[in-house]
Amino acid sequence: MPENQHHYVAIEGAIGVGKTTLARMLKEPLEAELLLEVFEENPFLGDFYIDPKRYAFQTQVFFLLSRYRQQHQVIRQTLRQHTLVSDYMFDKDWLFAHLNLSGAELTMYERVQTILSEQIPTPDLVVFLRADTDVLMQRISFRDRAYERTMSRDYIDGLRLAYEQFLAQYTAAPVLTIDTNTLDIVQDLRARGRLIGQVRETLSRGMFQQPLPDLEPSARAKEAPSLPSRRRLSDFQRWHHTLDRHKGFLTDIYFNYICLMEEIGELGAELKAVWGAQELLYEKLGNQQEARDRALQEHLPHLQEELADCLAYLLKLANYSGVDLEGSYVAKMNANRERTW
Repeated sequence: MPENQHHYVAIEGAIGVGKTTLARMLKEPLEAELLLEVFEENPFLGDFYIDPKRYAFQTQVFFLLSRYRQQHQVIRQTLRQHTLVSDYMFDKDWLFAHLNLSGAELTMYERVQTILSEQIPTPDLVVFLRADTDVLMQRISFRDRAYERTMSRDYIDGLRLAYEQFLAQYTAAPVLTIDTNTLDIVQDLRARGRLIGQVRETLSRGMFQQPLPDLEPSARAKEAPSLPSRRRLSDFQRWHHTLDRHKGFLTDIYFNYICLMEEIGELGAELKAVWGAQELLYEKLGNQQEARDRALQEHLPHLQEELADCLAYLLKLANYSGVDLEGSYVAKMNANRERTW
């Protein structure tokens, strides 16, 4: 592992799939600290499994606040010194809420969750452990936790499907999917070693940013360079959302579109100035490329400012229209790759 580069790995999957078991097994080979979910302390959990409709909101809000309290400071503090492996990610709370809540309760939950999630770092890698419903039921029965004895097969099956759909569309971090139906990492040491190797190999690629699609169908995917600042486009969207709220900036889509057009006009004026400087330099130097390079360098600070302003308003427009800009861009480029121009 590169010096001073600490990873955040979150392990996810349905109840009983083996998240905590794998987290503990990754601790030593990754030289990591562990962050394990504390679920036994939820006073509503047992009642929820007996009467989900009655106790869903209390259970979900308790989990949301508990997970926020556990992750808010711990993740950033730990990553300054160590790699971190967790047996859950904060976004799982959203998944469970949409499975268990509806109507006004879901609306209230979403408002609180949106505010809290802005303060939680995104994993560098999500390891998704999947298994069929019957396998999950067998594992839940085997570990025999008192509050899980009343779980219905329908509930576990719905949860399994929700996880698979959620992580199939998840773009905030790379997802390594592992089929655990026939995988026994407790007894089979070779299987355990292979799985640990998969995790280490994926992390070694430095995939902190979603890889861009190949430009040619036959080309092999190139590994995206690591981002030392650990930031993604979705992080910038969340940051802008917080900034606008703190500063009281207008969130109207059409107003921000007009502002974007204004910034594009300013960028155009700056590029016009670059073009003029380039023509004058060309008359002196007689070399088109050198003239362009020198003109761009002279105007670089202003170009940086104008391009940054344009990006800021694109992020704001994405925020207020509910668009995942990074995911949408990658999807669009995948479509463009297959187009005949």
